[in-house]
Amino acid sequence: MAILHGEYFLELIIIFILGLTSGSPLIKVFNLEDMELKESVILNGFSGILDDGQTGSKCDIGNSSCGFHDMKKLVLCEEELKGIGSLNTTCQLNTSLQFDNDVLITGEGNLEILSHVSVGCPFAGCLISINISGDLLLAEYASLLAGTLIVRAGNLFLQNNSFLKTTALGGAPPPQTSGTPLGVDGAGGGHGGRGACCIKSDGKDPEDTWGGDAYAWSTLTKPWSHGSRGGTTSREGEFGGGGGGRVKIIARSILNVNGSISADGGDGGLKGGGGSGGSIIIRVPKLKGTGTVSARGGKGWAGGGGGRIAISSYSREESLNIFVHGGESHGCTSNAGAAGTIFDSVLQSLIVSNNNLSTLTDTILLDFPTHPLWTNVFVKSCAKAVVPLFWSRVQVRGQFSLLYGGTLSFGLSHYPFSEFELMAEELLMSDSMIKVYGALRMSVKMLLMWNSEMQIDGGGDAMVGTSLLEASNLVVLREKSSIYSNANLGVHGQGLLKLSGSGDTIKAQRLILSLFYNINVGPGSVLQAPLEDAAKGDLAPRLNCESPSCPEELIHPPEDCSVNTSLSFTLQICRVEDITVDGLIQGSVIHVHRARTVAVNAGGLITASRLGCKGGVGKGHVENAGAGGGGGHGGQGGDGYLNGVSSRGGEVYGIADLPCELGSGSGNSTSEGTTAGGGIIVMGSMEHSLSSLNIFGYVRVDGESNHQAAGNQSATNMGGSGGGSGGSLLLFLHSLTLGNNSLVSSAGGHGGHVGGGGGGGGRIHFDWSNIPTGDEYAPLANVKGTIYTRGGMGSDGGHDGKDGTVTGKECPEGLYGIFCEECPIGTYKDTNGSDISLCQPCPPEEIPHRGTYISVRGGVTQPSCPYVCLSEKYHMPYCYTPLEELMHTFGGPWLFGLLLSGLLVLLALVLSVARMKIIGTDEFSGPVPPPHESQIDHSFPFLESLNEVMESTRTEESETHVHRMYFMGPNTFGEPWHLPHSPPHRIDSIVYEDAFNRFVDEINSLAAYQWWEGSVHSILAVLAYPFAWSWQQWRRRKKVQQLRDFVRSEYDHACLRSCRSRALYEGLKVAATPDLMVAYVDFFLGGDEKRPDLPLRLQQRFPMSIIFGGDGSYMAPYSLHSDNLLTSLLGQSVPATMWYRFIAGLNAYLRTVHRGCLRITLLPVINWLGTHANPWLSLHGIRVDLAWFQATTSGYYQLGLIVNETNEVAQPTSLPNMGGTMTIEELSNHQTVQWQGGQQYTAWSRRRIGGGIGGGIINLYTLPSLEDRKDFSFPIYLILRNARPVGHEDLVGLIISILLLGDFSLVLLTLLQFYSISLAAFLLVLFVLPLALLSPFPAGINALFSHVPRRSAGLARVYALWNVTSLANVVTALIYGCYYYQIQSSSRGPQNLHAWNFSTEESGWWLFPTTLLICKCIQARFVDRHIANLEVQDRTLYSNDPAKFWDS
Repeated sequence: MAILHGEYFLELIIIFILGLTSGSPLIKVFNLEDMELKESVILNGFSGILDDGQTGSKCDIGNSSCGFHDMKKLVLCEEELKGIGSLNTTCQLNTSLQFDNDVLITGEGNLEILSHVSVGCPFAGCLISINISGDLLLAEYASLLAGTLIVRAGNLFLQNNSFLKTTALGGAPPPQTSGTPLGVDGAGGGHGGRGACCIKSDGKDPEDTWGGDAYAWSTLTKPWSHGSRGGTTSREGEFGGGGGGRVKIIARSILNVNGSISADGGDGGLKGGGGSGGSIIIRVPKLKGTGTVSARGGKGWAGGGGGRIAISSYSREESLNIFVHGGESHGCTSNAGAAGTIFDSVLQSLIVSNNNLSTLTDTILLDFPTHPLWTNVFVKSCAKAVVPLFWSRVQVRGQFSLLYGGTLSFGLSHYPFSEFELMAEELLMSDSMIKVYGALRMSVKMLLMWNSEMQIDGGGDAMVGTSLLEASNLVVLREKSSIYSNANLGVHGQGLLKLSGSGDTIKAQRLILSLFYNINVGPGSVLQAPLEDAAKGDLAPRLNCESPSCPEELIHPPEDCSVNTSLSFTLQICRVEDITVDGLIQGSVIHVHRARTVAVNAGGLITASRLGCKGGVGKGHVENAGAGGGGGHGGQGGDGYLNGVSSRGGEVYGIADLPCELGSGSGNSTSEGTTAGGGIIVMGSMEHSLSSLNIFGYVRVDGESNHQAAGNQSATNMGGSGGGSGGSLLLFLHSLTLGNNSLVSSAGGHGGHVGGGGGGGGRIHFDWSNIPTGDEYAPLANVKGTIYTRGGMGSDGGHDGKDGTVTGKECPEGLYGIFCEECPIGTYKDTNGSDISLCQPCPPEEIPHRGTYISVRGGVTQPSCPYVCLSEKYHMPYCYTPLEELMHTFGGPWLFGLLLSGLLVLLALVLSVARMKIIGTDEFSGPVPPPHESQIDHSFPFLESLNEVMESTRTEESETHVHRMYFMGPNTFGEPWHLPHSPPHRIDSIVYEDAFNRFVDEINSLAAYQWWEGSVHSILAVLAYPFAWSWQQWRRRKKVQQLRDFVRSEYDHACLRSCRSRALYEGLKVAATPDLMVAYVDFFLGGDEKRPDLPLRLQQRFPMSIIFGGDGSYMAPYSLHSDNLLTSLLGQSVPATMWYRFIAGLNAYLRTVHRGCLRITLLPVINWLGTHANPWLSLHGIRVDLAWFQATTSGYYQLGLIVNETNEVAQPTSLPNMGGTMTIEELSNHQTVQWQGGQQYTAWSRRRIGGGIGGGIINLYTLPSLEDRKDFSFPIYLILRNARPVGHEDLVGLIISILLLGDFSLVLLTLLQFYSISLAAFLLVLFVLPLALLSPFPAGINALFSHVPRRSAGLARVYALWNVTSLANVVTALIYGCYYYQIQSSSRGPQNLHAWNFSTEESGWWLFPTTLLICKCIQARFVDRHIANLEVQDRTLYSNDPAKFWDS
């Protein structure tokens, strides 16, 4: 006998001896390296190797006829294997071998099967066992073939296109199995999955027909069963494919598969079924490669089932392909063999995959182990698994996944009376399905469904008809996933339930969703119970249609949220924190219990419409005529009418304040064409109200409308059935929001054609929980949508249904209505109830006329309604303005006026006394003129020339004076002073004409103002006119000083002929009147000029022009200024005292002349010159005439006198009517004025003034044609005008003091009044002209307390100017008051009549500004008199008797 080589030789001897003792040859090889001494090689049917090399008979384990003598020879590398080398080192096989019997190869070295070398035993059940210490290598296209392959090596390498193959070489299946189908159906063989069968049995579903059955479930973790042969289609032979063999690979380190390891079933062709896949066991630390490991079912007329693979590897590359799918069926392409199983021993995971081959044949899943639990189960790629055993539990530690078309069934379709359990961490479904026949108890942490279905068929058995799906963390349905049960279904969890979008549904006959934190029903998603065919089947909910009472569980539901078939609910959501509805929730009786918030977003719908009773308590009646009356509920159903016969509508039933009844239909439940009423929706309960209900979509419990005709019993006439009545919507809640376009409806359905009555409206009730009152009140509802309970419309003579009811919980005091709103402003409610009539009007006598009622948080509960004033400017409690409050503090308006008047008089007396004490009374002399010798000192005005102090004496000047040349223009910023070119003829001989013209250009340029000076003046003229006047006077004064300085020191006098004058700068002098309105240049002779004709005597100067100062305005009246030079010249003919008296009298009359009224105001001056002046001056050979001079291009001209000589001495006489004011008509009639001597001077009126000064005489003839323009300031002088003195200075001062104090008081009161209107009104009145309203008072005080009369008069004019400027503010106050109190009050309309009911005090708003306006006008007149008293203290100047005038 040959000696076996290898490390297991001793072991084989021992096994052999043991076999002898047992009477049967049994050869075992023990793995001495394993700690557990596991059996490593099991040889079923092992054949010995005989000494002579002949193959003995097949020897199976346990067969007593098999002996050691069957072994013919031992296997050696170079001899039997025909290789190179040794099994203890490296044995290379380069020649293909085929054994006839079982082979055992063992050694301590490596074994290499070279390229294109095949080693095999191609017989069913034949075994090749390789047990080597080194590596086993299959080179490219090398193969190892047998019925059973057992490989134990250090490493195993299968290169490209090499393979270990047991395909179709399987031996007999385990005893008592039916893997091979019987009969001639050509069915596939079964193993890990059932074999397919293409012939459908009578009375069986395709799922109930299969070929060979599955077996070896208990050993799928260590599978060691042969596959089964497929069935045949003919009794003439076995055409079925053989079953797959067995492969067991154990490697200490690496298994690298780039070829294939297969135990596939054999193909049966068209005459036989495919064989089932065999078994493969792989135990290796690292599994690598891109090859294939497969135990697939074979192809055939019907495909064979997949085999079983168990892999134990800690590291496996994903690129390795593992297949256990069933074989393809030629006879039924959509029904391949069932998938086998892949078990990962390391991960403890089961995989059932059919490689995307469609099948109707099941892979059987039997008992799942409990110790330890499997980790994961994957049913994927069109695999179809079934758990057939009743009351089975499927439990894993991790995921249970159905992927890519995988299907998992529980129970049998024809026996749906069992309960099943599915327990896992996660149930993941993608494009897959779970079918349950019976009931399912699922407990997972996460249920994720993607385009998947879960169908539960309760089978009609109420005992097992309730399924419970519990997912503690998350339930998500996406991409048209659905959970469907035709029985009761409970879905529980503690996290999120989300139906993501369109097509995601959960439907059942009775559905309970509970314990979730959040339920989100996405757009297009559906929660529904009952199903559309709810009336069918034993598990359909029974509606309580015939009882008018409210089911107790709707008001006080149980707390456990369990699925209780005895309750009325068809769809309940219980103990869920937040519910968001963007899709559809539909049910007959929907109850939301112990939820916090419910949000129905735009597009979302919760509905129980058309799911109430057909018939019911308020059913509409149907008479023989065929037209049905509408169902009644909250409103009575409309009567049906057809052919003169009425069918009575249903009656009203239920309780409006606690509705929980189903709506009723028309007819009875068994009639054809009947309609159903609306269902019931209850949210919250008595014990647990919703925190908030936010509806932006729809909540509806409408009755059903029917547009079909219903036949009567005789079928001779056709009439429409009535509409169903609206159902009940009962809401227990804290707060409600109805958004725009939202709808809450319990409307009746429309009657059908023809003559059907409309259904009555249903009932809606808001049961508010814990209605807050008082300061804790917050609005319960924000309603912008629609609440609808209208009755349905009747058709073709049928009557409309009556409207239903909308009610709310009884409101506490101060609140009313359905939503317990605060009673309207101005009403109170001191009783409980919801009717608005309980809100009674507040007593009007308890609110002031400027008060307005205000809303009080929680409503007003007492008759004393709270109010506030219309504005903060009014003061509580009487809503007085600060001014009225001040007046009422002192006893009312009349008493306040008396007190204020008395106070003003008292203060005025105090001011007058203080004024007399401070100023003294010496300046306020009486009407008696002072002594003659002091007449010059006290005659007004005190006009002193600027030359008086700074130039030479009067005699020297008069002796050398040649001519006085006046500046033209008004000396304004727009038209400054200027000298005319071309020297007058009187100075031709003393000046050079060219140089003179240059002098004129220079001085005219200097006299012009800068642009900014005029801009400042314009701005001040708008904002504060007195400041503009002061600015103008200041700039004029500066300008005069500049001119004087220029002529005196800067100009070289080059225009003068005199060398002395040029050297000493003495020939030219510039001066101006004190009012700075008229300036002139005096020309003098130099000391080196000896001319007998110069200077001229007085008579040689005639006619001599004297221009008045001033411009005829209020601030600068006309006046004649006679400086020392002029006085000295005229003193040659007229005594100085007489000339001063003449000037004083003339100025007294000139001060009342003002521009704009020259034709009238110059009449007294002309009369006075004719009656008082010329008759006496003619005694000295001179006469004076009024004239105008030097008109400019703008039309401005100056007024003055023409002094001329007279040759006749006239006796003073008076003209007719000269003592008074002569009118224009009188002047036109009085063509000439004659002196007593008879000489006419009419010719003077027509003469133009010569001497180089343009102008004309103004007399009675020329006065009417005198041009007189009015400027923008003319309206001011309608109020301000220079008047004649009245005397009584103390009394005038007292009156002015009273008026000044009154003015200031009225200003303050007016400002206070307009501040009461608004701050804007106050600022407008105060600052329309800034400072104008408040400045008159300090200006008046300053004027009254001034010491010097001349200064006091000037300050008084400024005071008067401020006073008239402030009229703009007063007029603004009147205009704004008219707008505010008249236009605004009329625009408010009658709706706020009470709040804006102005009292008589407010209708007299004009009192203060009007009184202030009058006060200022009166004040202006008295100030004029006061100024006249100051400026003209000698009242004899106005004497009508000329003799008295001159004697004084």
